[in-house]
Amino acid sequence: MNRRGLLFALAACGSAASVHAVRPTRRAADVLERVDLEAQIPRSFGGWNVDPAMVPVLPDPSVQEKLDKIYTQLIARTYVDPNGRRVMFTIAYGADQATDATSVHRPEFCYSTQGFAVKGAGISQIQLDSKTLKVQRLIATMGARSEPITYWITLNNDSILPGLERKLTQIKLGILGTIPDGMLVRVSSVDPSIKDPFEFQEKFLKALEREIEPSMRSRYFGT
Repeated sequence: MNRRGLLFALAACGSAASVHAVRPTRRAADVLERVDLEAQIPRSFGGWNVDPAMVPVLPDPSVQEKLDKIYTQLIARTYVDPNGRRVMFTIAYGADQATDATSVHRPEFCYSTQGFAVKGAGISQIQLDSKTLKVQRLIATMGARSEPITYWITLNNDSILPGLERKLTQIKLGILGTIPDGMLVRVSSVDPSIKDPFEFQEKFLKALEREIEPSMRSRYFGT
């Protein structure tokens, strides 16, 4: 083997060893506060109650089969307030969020597969009791139906947005040897009589945060 070939071989071996050295081995789901969506997300709180007659948009069966391999837990509920106004609320939790292949799917893709046209409505902030939460907003439309959407993603106890921020957080946690867990939290509404649907969704999320056990709030809303 000539000198150049030898150097290349040594570099390749070193790279392989480095990858093996930082390969995640510790599952966050096993050491952090355990997520139990059904038990921890109340069906009634602050004047809001589950309306079993309405179900949020979910993927078609062929897509759902793939998502079932990613998500460990899923809840999809519609809540109604004392004035009869409704929000649709979904959380998809996955115990392994180490790679793009195992990461929760963004609402942009979920709604698009259902035939909706989806456009971005900007990144915004929600002031909760315990923190300021950065969220992504969308508007999904199909015919006369317009559905404003607010969502965010968590990795371990961090709230993040998809794209570069999620990728960098995955890399950081991987270097630390952690297989992160995480979730997609999504709220939307379709009532055209609601003057400001994003403000309406914000009120729902503020009320929900107050009902989550303080020790679990970072798991749903980040630190």
